[in-house]
Amino acid sequence: MRIVTAVGELRATLDGARSTGGSIGFVPTMGALHDGHASLMRRASGECDVVVASIFVNPLQFGPTEDLAAYPRTPEHDRAVAEAAGVDVLFVPHAEEMYPEPMHTTVTVSGVSEPLEGRTRPTHFAGVATVVAKLFGLVGPCRAYFGEKDYQQLAVIRTMVRDLSLPVQVVGCATVREPDGLALSSRNAYLGPAERAAATVLHRALLAGRAAVEGGQRDPALVREIMADLIGAEPLAELDYAEVVRADTLQGVGPLAGELRLLAAARIGSTRLIDNLGVTA
Repeated sequence: MRIVTAVGELRATLDGARSTGGSIGFVPTMGALHDGHASLMRRASGECDVVVASIFVNPLQFGPTEDLAAYPRTPEHDRAVAEAAGVDVLFVPHAEEMYPEPMHTTVTVSGVSEPLEGRTRPTHFAGVATVVAKLFGLVGPCRAYFGEKDYQQLAVIRTMVRDLSLPVQVVGCATVREPDGLALSSRNAYLGPAERAAATVLHRALLAGRAAVEGGQRDPALVREIMADLIGAEPLAELDYAEVVRADTLQGVGPLAGELRLLAAARIGSTRLIDNLGVTA
């Protein structure tokens, strides 16, 4: 595995691969890698000739009350995970390499970025879209792999790629879970034993919401209530939202019909977690 820290070297490496007909698979991450990230890398390795992954803790997507310095950083572990998962090129730039001058351009994706996480973290998705657009510009034509665990982020990236006609095929991959249903997340490392046990309430609430829809419930308010009540009954959980929306636009719908997404967010102790499930009505 080749480790690259400079923008020019990354472009030259990938342009060289494309010049001989090689296809590029790209997995952007912020590090603290777990098997969810590794599953994206393994899929890219199975579908593309050259796999590049990036590890960059992007300051643009942290709000003023979010601690950028506290975000977990595990560089040696991350390199081992990436290499074992079939990554050929690991791009690990410093902030000064990605942002050598103050940014005067921001990518804002309206609509899908506004509800749910957008209400709680109003600047977050502009930071995500801006850095991902920049990374796509550096990597060039590719297949880019994102986990469905961050479903709203996936919707934002898909919308951006479509609207800007970027030469990128966005591939959504299923959420990887622990045996008890907890979605893998870098933030799970913050959970103590009691909080870890309580955190499964998000998945259980989503399963209850999905069962209601599959059982014929078409009132979105009642589906939201089922999920919210279950999360609210967990003493260590503080509900942020529990929603059922259209899978493509993330807008509310009622009566429920078609492809839907159930999404929930809650603070478990001091750690904020999100999760989601798809369902067809």
